Amino acid sequence: MPKLTIDGKEIEVADGTTVFEAARQADISIPHFCYHPKLSIAGNCRMCLVDIEKMPKPAISCNTVANEGMVVNTKTEKVKELQKSVLEFILINHPIDCPVCDQAGECKLQEFYMDYTMTDSEFHEEKVKKPKKVDLGPNVMLDDERCILCSRCIRFCDEITHTSELCFSERGDRSTLTTFPGKQLDNKYSLNTVDICPVGALTSKPFRFQKRVWFLKHVPSVCSGCATGCNIYMDYDDGKVWRYRTRDNESVNQCWTCDAGRLSYPLHNEKRVTRPMVRKNGVLEYSTISDALGEIARALSSLGGDEAVLVGSAQESNENNMALKKFGQTCQIKDLQYSAKPKDDADADNFLIKADKNPNRAGVQHLGYQEFHGGIGVKVVLALEGFSETHLSQLREEGPVAFILLATHLGPETELADVVLPAATFGEQEGSFTNFQNRVQKFEAALIPQGMVLPAWKWLEKIAQELKQPLQLSAEALLQEGFGLKFADLGTEGKILESKN
Repeated sequence: MPKLTIDGKEIEVADGTTVFEAARQADISIPHFCYHPKLSIAGNCRMCLVDIEKMPKPAISCNTVANEGMVVNTKTEKVKELQKSVLEFILINHPIDCPVCDQAGECKLQEFYMDYTMTDSEFHEEKVKKPKKVDLGPNVMLDDERCILCSRCIRFCDEITHTSELCFSERGDRSTLTTFPGKQLDNKYSLNTVDICPVGALTSKPFRFQKRVWFLKHVPSVCSGCATGCNIYMDYDDGKVWRYRTRDNESVNQCWTCDAGRLSYPLHNEKRVTRPMVRKNGVLEYSTISDALGEIARALSSLGGDEAVLVGSAQESNENNMALKKFGQTCQIKDLQYSAKPKDDADADNFLIKADKNPNRAGVQHLGYQEFHGGIGVKVVLALEGFSETHLSQLREEGPVAFILLATHLGPETELADVVLPAATFGEQEGSFTNFQNRVQKFEAALIPQGMVLPAWKWLEKIAQELKQPLQLSAEALLQEGFGLKFADLGTEGKILESKN
């Protein structure tokens, strides 16, 4: 456990720790481009040079191991001049067009120039021109003249996805990023290269020139694409989600996420349900809230508890599923089943993508729901959205007298429903999912529900009130009752459920 001093601050670190990592642990920032904590050390940008006493010349901190008694200075005049020189060298052929660059506002080169140099270039010759709008693959576009050759994207494809699509070709100032002949950047995690690109060289095709990043607001959330529950930031503005970004959680997704989950953000489209609907004469028509609740009350009020079934959803939050269970307890309905998307083994891998395409199967199972099996003699089905086609076909064959659905979008489920209530998406409410590790993870509301949209648990509260069986619900109270947890218990990394055994 060597002790060293960095900028006058003494710190003890584990054997093998680099100077750069030691500085980070001491809350000392060292500028860098090529270094990334999850990738091998390249040491090619030279931006992290520091002065180390008794060394004949400055050393790159990312590849220098901390030793006992080492004295490191990161802010001497010599280091500052070196940082300016490195930035000058990088900017020789880099286009100075920040106002039209899609990375403006999130560019490390832009930030470091403002922090460490702010001087005019002494290079007056013509810049080397490189290709623009290079199509690397289905999701990633390259502006090669902005590339600073940090090699992060290459190392990601070599070391994380092990697909090795990218390489450098040519030499010197003609060096260029490209794919190997006959290859595209089309692995399932390709958009992570956009995340780790420190400049505007690699951009996401779906997000490219869609929104200036300084207008975006964000909330911590959880990807709903599969049972992994990758941690993300949901970036939003003007009542719309514009993109998902990865959020670090070493216990779940480290700092990565797959392309499919990352691009699942469109939560609103022309099929969005924003008003209650009631089927009349075989046709689903818009209705008032009072008429829809009246239809539901008439269907449920004359039944025995064994003539109705409540169907939860592995696509829905812990809180909404707990609300449905509590509704059943209040109304004496004991049959709790759940539906889920089918597993897709062909799409799964050994990294982040799970065959189970449901974010909350573990949550509904924890609450005591059984997988959907229908039921002979069931007259009313009250369900959360998320039926598989198989389960929907079974429901269609059994033909209950009334099928009541809480849904976000029109689709095969609403085509079968007799009453539809407009439910909020997970981006419009506070809640949690339980992933395959039995880890309960919180997501925040980004958007305000529009029209008559409400979280499913609020609709269940209204249905109970219509039945003269009032319920007093809240998202946190539902989490606490069903899982013994408060939102504060989940922190930023989630909380593993204790085994019931």
